[in-house]
Amino acid sequence: MTALPPRDIPARQLLRALYDAAVARAQAAQVLPAHLPPPPAKGRTVVVGAGKAAAAMAQAVEAAWPASAPLSGVVVTRYGHIPPQVSTATQRIRILEAAHPVPDAAGVAASQQILQAVQGLTADDLVIVLMSGGASSLLVLPVDGVDLEAKRRINQQLLHSGAPIDAMNCVRKHLSRIKGGQLAAACHPARVLTLAISDVPGDDPATIGSGPSVADPSTCAEALAIVEQYRIDIPPAIRQAWASGLLETIKPADARLAQCETRVVAAPWQSLQAAAAVAQAAGYTPYLLGDNIEGESREIGRMHAALALSCAQRGQPFQTPCVLLSGGETTVTVAPRAAHEPRGKGGRAAEFCLGLAQGLAGGQTDAVGIWALAADTDGIDGSEDNAGAFVTPDTLQRARQQGLRLEQYLARNDSYSYFAQLGDLLVTGPTHTNVNDFRAVVIV
Repeated sequence: MTALPPRDIPARQLLRALYDAAVARAQAAQVLPAHLPPPPAKGRTVVVGAGKAAAAMAQAVEAAWPASAPLSGVVVTRYGHIPPQVSTATQRIRILEAAHPVPDAAGVAASQQILQAVQGLTADDLVIVLMSGGASSLLVLPVDGVDLEAKRRINQQLLHSGAPIDAMNCVRKHLSRIKGGQLAAACHPARVLTLAISDVPGDDPATIGSGPSVADPSTCAEALAIVEQYRIDIPPAIRQAWASGLLETIKPADARLAQCETRVVAAPWQSLQAAAAVAQAAGYTPYLLGDNIEGESREIGRMHAALALSCAQRGQPFQTPCVLLSGGETTVTVAPRAAHEPRGKGGRAAEFCLGLAQGLAGGQTDAVGIWALAADTDGIDGSEDNAGAFVTPDTLQRARQQGLRLEQYLARNDSYSYFAQLGDLLVTGPTHTNVNDFRAVVIV
């Protein structure tokens, strides 16, 4: 096929190509094999892991591992996130499924099997831990005093609170018997190599999946402060245990972590760079705004809108044609609602797009030519079936023609319904990786 001349690619098609490049850069089959160590000389190799990319990562390990070398293990991924080819490609690593983002009993059973898989190891053995986004909800092994229902309620409150991911994970670690380095401690004295696909700002291994195989510097006191700040209801017994420090996680100086190593094999910045290369080839100058942008999704959308309008109308701070690329993990604080009011649908990517469209109101015209896509790189925005949504130069005009009032949809956090009625949802299905939010704004 003959390549299109620069800027002859339709903006919407370009946005999809940028997203696809970002996702492809984070696929386990591409990034993981180079980080695999040789099999141990005497011991066995056990693979455990969790996350939305766990099945694809397990497949990559098994495909690259010598057939003659011992290999066993178990990983857990989200329902529906097993690539079609994995069922026939993985023979030695069991793949389980559980619920995300709200845990279920299958997650508890999977966590128990993962801990069982690393029992009785020796210094001759190797444990390969596969971590990716979503692991924190999939690895569910509550401390005494917290049953699954209580854990689900706390998790649901955290998801609706607007708390940043590191705060949520601090609370999760101190309610768990497997997070916060406790999986690594269970592997002692074996060597532990964690291979992680990062979905968190800063790529901190202690935050990816709540760090089950790395030391945890956070404390019970910090977890208590977080639940008080965000008004999270926890059982009185847990509040007392945190106040006394009885549920502390594994700290950096713990001798059981001496043989532990962590490598981040794919990260948001690398995916943004891959998208930038596609933009450059299409004749647009790419500008990477950062891979660790946090804050309320709608507010980050408005910020991107102001920047895009300045570029389009004044050529500042960037000359057009250009593409603004960013990543990170924004949050959505769910608005209170009456008992009879239905809860809106949509995740942080689509809510970013609502904020962006609102920010463009009054300045956006067909002549300005601002197009945008925000999507989660795992293919699922929140708990709906879309990865994200598009914003086009005529989004607001088409919405008004259909009687859709953007402010009403924002007020009830119903971004999914807004863009569904416009035909502007991006639906990809699970991508089998996860390097968090992806945002691209094309200014022609």
